[in-house]
Amino acid sequence: MIRKLFIANRGEIALRVVRAAKKLGIHSVLAVSTADRESMAAKEADQVVVVGPAPARSSYLNGPALVHAAVTTGCDALHPGYGFLSERASFAKLCEDQGILFVGPRSETIEAVGDKLAARRLATTAGIPMVSGTGKVSSTEEALSTAERIGYPVITKASAGGGGRGMRVARNASELRDSFDRSSQEALEAFGDGTLYLERFVERARHIEVQVLGDGHGEVLHFGERDCTLQRRYQKMMEEAPAIALSEGARQRIHAAAIGLLKPLKYRNAGTVEFLFDPDRDEFYFMEVNARIQVEHPVSEMICGVDLIELQLQVAALEKLPLQQSDIRFNGHAVELRILAEDPRRDFQPSPGRLTEWHFDTNSDGRRLDSAMHVGALVPPYYDSMIGKLLVHCNNRDETMRTMLSVVQGARIAGIRSNVELLRFLLAHPDVLKNDVDTRWAERVLMPQFLQAQ
Repeated sequence: MIRKLFIANRGEIALRVVRAAKKLGIHSVLAVSTADRESMAAKEADQVVVVGPAPARSSYLNGPALVHAAVTTGCDALHPGYGFLSERASFAKLCEDQGILFVGPRSETIEAVGDKLAARRLATTAGIPMVSGTGKVSSTEEALSTAERIGYPVITKASAGGGGRGMRVARNASELRDSFDRSSQEALEAFGDGTLYLERFVERARHIEVQVLGDGHGEVLHFGERDCTLQRRYQKMMEEAPAIALSEGARQRIHAAAIGLLKPLKYRNAGTVEFLFDPDRDEFYFMEVNARIQVEHPVSEMICGVDLIELQLQVAALEKLPLQQSDIRFNGHAVELRILAEDPRRDFQPSPGRLTEWHFDTNSDGRRLDSAMHVGALVPPYYDSMIGKLLVHCNNRDETMRTMLSVVQGARIAGIRSNVELLRFLLAHPDVLKNDVDTRWAERVLMPQFLQAQ
């Protein structure tokens, strides 16, 4: 049983964990930077500890300070949320060494799946198909030689992490020569490791991922799949579940592949297995494992009727799953939109400031806003610009999209710039309504048309 939980994160996910802990009778201790002392999560937590100044590197990325705070406040468990240190094996190991239960996979599991090249080897062992790719590529010349072998177009990827860092598509040798060093430097700055590898680029790819939860002893459940194809520069804009682009056969195969990959690792707690899906061939290819809860997990919660944060805490405390696969039933269709404090007309420049208006009509069933924002709240300039996640759940996709458009049309945000106007444009676009998109559609079609319409 977890008595006292340390929360090493901020914003809406910190608030979700605080509320889940309260519901389960667990005392919550929230880590905050000096910029977040007045946050909604800080107001609702049972206890608050200032762990450092506003910059993330001095607070939410300071692993030793976070674990020290957890120890000195008498916590027996730590929830890392998503982002920051949530997928850092060394952070999980630091918790383990101090006798603190890490609400996530074991440190050795994070290490095994966190390195993208190591994860590809695991997928090969599990017999999961992958896009033609390479091992570590050390230089531009080696990249050029390798690309000739696997065929253009290719995409560079960072071995040490995701989120679009180090990812660039090259359609010929000239583009690869121009981009390789920049991609490596970007990966180095983001993850402290500039190692890259190459994959053949699938032109009309969709991004499909499977939500899983393991007990740490070999039992792994899935909560269906999500379609995260609508992205801009590899940053997700809209997520939905289920993925209606999948045939029923592909859906069953992709669920089995996700479980088959993680079962031998005796995977513990929440995770996501990501795949590229080629609709022209009805085939999927392994991409990576995210060894944490993800931003978009609520769409899975809505179609399954579960609280994944509560389940994370229950699995961590009990070391067993409180439900079976047959208990997980899928119902309807859910869509999530990411609300960002960014200006789409100025190349998505961040827009910090104080909210003078914040309104979304979520008072009806099937509507939900996950956010720590309110009128008067300060959006600080130090962190990720996502300030909310808007969700709608209805009987089918058409009804969900109509309802979501209605909610977004009535949304009001003032005091900062946001992406709401772009989301209205996206929801009304014929390609989105027909689900005729791919992972590069937003850059190729949406943004040029949106900016021209202004």
